Amino acid sequence: MERFGQSEEYRREELIRIIEHSVERLTLQELEALYYDMTTKNYIND
Repeated sequence: MERFGQSEEYRREELIRIIEHSVERLTLQELEALYYDMTTKNYIND
């Protein structure tokens, strides 16, 4: 069971790295659209 937790954590970290790399390439307009979408879905709570 612990092994599954480790691989799950590794996959989570890998996905975060991929997402961070992709976000760095977005234009300002794309970032604003993403921000709006995430706030309306309550992924971001300012």
